[in-house]
Order: sequence, then structure tokens, then C-alpha cells
Amino acid sequence: MARGFIAAVFCLLLLSGEAVAGWYQVENYEGSIGPNPIHLSLQKYGSFGSGITVEGSYFYDAKQSPIAIYGKADGPKLALCEIADDKEFQRILVMGSKTPVDTTGCPLSLDLSESGATGTWSKGADKFPVTLKKVASLDDTGEGKIVGNVEIPFWAETALDRFAGVYTKTSAGICMTKMQVINRKKKKVVQEIGFDDEDCNAGMSTNPIYMNVEKWVEGGKDIISVNFGGGKFAGADDYVLNPKTKKYYLKK
Repeated sequence: MARGFIAAVFCLLLLSGEAVAGWYQVENYEGSIGPNPIHLSLQKYGSFGSGITVEGSYFYDAKQSPIAIYGKADGPKLALCEIADDKEFQRILVMGSKTPVDTTGCPLSLDLSESGATGTWSKGADKFPVTLKKVASLDDTGEGKIVGNVEIPFWAETALDRFAGVYTKTSAGICMTKMQVINRKKKKVVQEIGFDDEDCNAGMSTNPIYMNVEKWVEGGKDIISVNFGGGKFAGADDYVLNPKTKKYYLKK
């Protein structure tokens, strides 16, 4: 089991108590913060330790570096904070904050509608308008529904790449059918990894959804772990980058 996956399982057990199906309600958006194009994904919760009811991931198209966010919803209004560093990531998103989370002063304020969202991003003297259009959604809390092309921007990244999961509805249910490797400098998909997964369990283990692909390091090499739910709840497929081909291969 990958070390990163151990942390994810601990987080899952801590926050949900047990592994159950049907916990993902995700909406994806495209738009801009000021003049800068972005992609943003939000997962909503009925409740999530310390008052957090929303978590998400977004990236500036120009940088291709995922930014983890969390916050609270008050009806259609969201107040969202950005994770500043690895220490804060572990404390709030992996371990779960032991004290109520305060979103006062967090940079993102959004007002959601059926078709998108508007709001502001502000930090210090900087303040920019936010305009977003909803482009896709995933909901497996009932019979399972996907609208549009659902690509989940995972929090994991390396110096070269970020990773996105393409989620679809199959005869066995909703799951990640392939993982995209996106070169951050080229800003394009350079590899797609499919899964021999007839039970449709890939990317369905960890809550939040953005932790279903994780990065850890072994022997100085970046390892990318894909987490599986269902019968493979306690396992993960690990991929390592071949420095010559620049492709990820299943670690044996």
C-alpha cells in the first residue's frame, strides 16, 4: 500500500466512519479570475468535519498547478479558502482540523446559480471579479448521474505534470475510466492510462474525490497512486515515471 494512500484511508475512516457508496456530488466550472482563465471543481457535503461543507480544486490555465480549496456554503453563497502549504494540507484536508474552520478573510467568494457562478477573489490590495460557467457534474448519491465531460483535477502534481481523472457511467456504475497526465509546460495531455476494472472501482475510494490520485516519493522517484474502492478498497495501483520515455508505467 502506498504511503500516500494510507493517509487517504485514514482521512476517509475519520470523516465518514466507514466505506459506503454514493458520496460524490461534484460540479465543474470554466471561467476566469480577473483576466486569467481558470478551471474549477467543487465537491459538496452534507457535513464535513469542523463545519467544512465544500472542498475543491482549481487551476489557472496558464500555470496548470492545482490549488486545493475548502470552505462553507450558506445557501448558494460559498466562502472558500486556499491551502497554503503541505503542512496546512495535512492538518485540514488529510487529518481534519480539530477546531472549527474560520473562512473569514478567505480569498474566494462565490454565488452559485444553475448555470454557473459569480463572485470575487481578493487578497490584500488585489481584488478581481470571478465569472464561471458550469460545464459538467457528477452525482453518485442516488442512481448515479453524469452530465457533460467530467474531468476531476486531482490535488496531486509533480514538477512536470498534473493529473486528471475522466469519470464516466458504465454498466457497473460511475468510476474513473482513465487518468490523464497533463504536462504543465505544454498544457496538454501527454499520456492517458486506462484501467482493467470491470467492477468500476477506480477513483472511487477516497473522500474527497480529489485524493483518489496521490503522489509520494520512493527512492527519489515520484510515485503516482490510483486508489480503488469496492473489493479493492485497501489497495492502489502505483505508477512510476520512466525518465527516458517520460511515460508512467505500472510499478511491479
